[in-house]
Amino acid sequence: MKRIPASTYRLQLHKQFTFEDAGKISDYLKELGVSHVYSSPYLQAAPDSMHGYDVVDHRKVNEELGGLEGHTQFSQRLGEVGLGQVLDIVPNHMSLARQNRYWWDVLENGMNSRYAGFFDVDWNPSEERLREKVLVPILGDQYGRVLAAGGIVVKRSGSTFVVDTSGQTFPISPESLSTILARAADYARSDTLNFVGASYGRLPSTDMNDRRTVLARHRDKNVLQTLLDRLCNEEQGVCDAVDRAVRELNADPDALDAFLTQQHYRLAYWKTADQQLVYRRFFDVNTLIGLRVEREFVFDETHALILKWLKSGVLDGVRVDHPDGLRDPMQYFQRLRDRAPEAWIIGEKILEPGEWLRDWPIEGTSGYDFLNIVLGVLVDRDGVERLGELCAEFAGDATPFPAIAHDKKIAVTQEALGSDVNRLATIFVNICESHREERDFTRAEIRRAIREVAACFSVYRTYVVPDRNEIREEDRKRIERACESAKNNRTDIDGLLFDFMRDVLTLKISGKDETEFVQRFQQFTGPVMAKGVEDTAFYCFNRLTALCEVGGDPDCGGFTVEAFHDYQRKVLATTPYTMTTLSTHDTKRADDVRARIAVLSEIPHEFASVASRWSEYGRRYQLGDLIDTGTQWFLYQTLVGAWPITQERLTEYMLKAMREAKERTSWVSNNAEYETALGQYIEAMLGDTVWVGEIEAFVAKILEAGRFNSLTQTLLKHTAPGVPDLYQGGELWDLSLVDPDNRRPVDYEMRRALLAEMKHLDVRGVMARMDEGLPKLWLIHHALCLRNEQRDWFGAEASYEPLTATGRHAECVLAYARGKNVVTVGQRLGMRREGEWADTRLKLPEGAWLNRLTGERLEIERAQEIALSALLMEFPVALLTRN
Repeated sequence: MKRIPASTYRLQLHKQFTFEDAGKISDYLKELGVSHVYSSPYLQAAPDSMHGYDVVDHRKVNEELGGLEGHTQFSQRLGEVGLGQVLDIVPNHMSLARQNRYWWDVLENGMNSRYAGFFDVDWNPSEERLREKVLVPILGDQYGRVLAAGGIVVKRSGSTFVVDTSGQTFPISPESLSTILARAADYARSDTLNFVGASYGRLPSTDMNDRRTVLARHRDKNVLQTLLDRLCNEEQGVCDAVDRAVRELNADPDALDAFLTQQHYRLAYWKTADQQLVYRRFFDVNTLIGLRVEREFVFDETHALILKWLKSGVLDGVRVDHPDGLRDPMQYFQRLRDRAPEAWIIGEKILEPGEWLRDWPIEGTSGYDFLNIVLGVLVDRDGVERLGELCAEFAGDATPFPAIAHDKKIAVTQEALGSDVNRLATIFVNICESHREERDFTRAEIRRAIREVAACFSVYRTYVVPDRNEIREEDRKRIERACESAKNNRTDIDGLLFDFMRDVLTLKISGKDETEFVQRFQQFTGPVMAKGVEDTAFYCFNRLTALCEVGGDPDCGGFTVEAFHDYQRKVLATTPYTMTTLSTHDTKRADDVRARIAVLSEIPHEFASVASRWSEYGRRYQLGDLIDTGTQWFLYQTLVGAWPITQERLTEYMLKAMREAKERTSWVSNNAEYETALGQYIEAMLGDTVWVGEIEAFVAKILEAGRFNSLTQTLLKHTAPGVPDLYQGGELWDLSLVDPDNRRPVDYEMRRALLAEMKHLDVRGVMARMDEGLPKLWLIHHALCLRNEQRDWFGAEASYEPLTATGRHAECVLAYARGKNVVTVGQRLGMRREGEWADTRLKLPEGAWLNRLTGERLEIERAQEIALSALLMEFPVALLTRN
């Protein structure tokens, strides 16, 4: 039987918030009504990790969080208070930090490593100089300059040798030690040392797929290491001779260069990473390397501890990070399901509008699709369109979002993801070479075609499986549309190349290289979407920033109530136990910020007017015209959505946002003049009492509507099909922005005190403390308690039936019934009706009902309608249960 949570509460664990700290709030979470703690990854991560996605050892618990002992106590504490546990896991990649013993072994031994098959490395790239080597792009300048300046040295510690550069150390290949040890043997006149050095040089090169030979080589290497260690410990003359040889090596740039050439890695200038990396990364993060988890021995090694916890009941479920990075997500999830048949499994699958989760053997997604449909139904669709027109007038730029997204995707494939394009191009060149009709296409043409086709995809990826000759019609159509769009966009490239690429991607043309291209191309389009759209274009298209959210489409002007209901009915029919969430560690803005910014769609002219006034007023603080009107429109929405906000938080956020946009500054190429001007502009703005007064006055005008939006989406999250998730601290108003802002410490003592105090208040007392966030806490607590009491009322068998309102403001009502026992009533477009419901009424199912949020009891007769003004008189939303 599946262990489905009633709800989850996301905790971000790190060295400032450990297992012990999490254990201390477990009783509070239980009292709040949560059923399961949902933890960020806590296998051993790189030192000082603030998120846990940079795993270095899958067989250990993170020592900075408390290690195995701390985890055991934490798990016991959860069990004592009656909480289950869900864990975020990372199968796609690992950190390259020194603590990753698998990767250290690969750097030391190259293709001879026992772990060479663990990582997604191209050992045979098109560039000869990188054959059987790994590029390590960490140097602060050109390799030759760093070497000449003494920035790369060999060091000895006991019998161990390393290369030290740029604050990092790297292992030395055993074969190359013969260079040092042979010279040292002459100085020490040691035959034994000479033998050891010569033996290192005779270690065989092996085929990494020949496991027996690889292990034999590893055994011989360890024997030699033991002999060398004994010599160094027992004969001081040997150590002195070795140190002399090392000093002479470091003093001779030519000799050191020759020595470094013998290593299984190539030290390089950090800027080479974009074009010459030979390993698959997590997006464009050079320090996170892709795993070959499709290989069963890799799966078993990296999941042993997780599966042990699932089997023993320490964990009830897992959230799988970035499954689209995997070579074959279906294979991965089936393998995981086979080994953990009772687990609740959620995949962090980003579904684009109109896309639905595949029939993977999991319960659903991590909820981005839900938060986007909810936000979309809260905005004024006509207002969004008008806001776009006003934004274009204000900023002087009417570029449509699809054009921005396409251009940003092209840019990211040329720059940050250039290495990935090169790898794909090499494979496709080989494919063309084996087909005489296509053999004359050049590498340059192929690179351009790959970039263009990837930029024309409307989803993260397709799921074609050449090994199983598996392609679905929806994937075929997406590939055909992308290739046709690419062909139309790039008339300078022979259209036959795009047709040929389409045929390869749709399996009309098959073979070994074709299979490899299809699988790698599918792993490539996700990073293009993530880096080009979510991390770039979303910061450039600013008509209504709340719509720029992970998995969202800013070009979409919102959704009708009918579309919202249709979506929920399909979720109930397909993934009734998916996760529903409003904020995550990756969202661009917290749910309450988005809910408030959404109100601007109802008053587009008022916002445009105030933006113009603030822009004119702010001229006195401008350094020239550096702070362009596009930046201002973005900044003013941020101010309105996150107010009150400190200068430090706002400056840090705007700096990150503008670097992500890559229009006037970027992470790689900082525009110091622009960034300084932006910081001074913000400082002057928040130091001007007149301006601050205007900001406060405008926020006050939309504050209630924003909060009512928040309460509505919070209620929907808890009653719509799925399992509701609450991001840490979000039980009160949360005005956080993108990370690291949303990772700030949470004041749990205050929340504990408010929860205890709230239990002695009635609904009027709660509403009187709106500014403290008590209404949100009140709603969440009552909804969670109901779900714990009556899990079946929200399960797969509980139907979803829309309820219809009538009257002047019928469009401002969003209501539905779950089964026969629960009714949800929310509101939208609050500024449009100016707080008045007039003659608006809602038809409820007949019977006796209890409003869980106010205590009011209702007796509804057949065909009776209830006035919204009465139903929502005491609280902005209603949660009714059959009495």
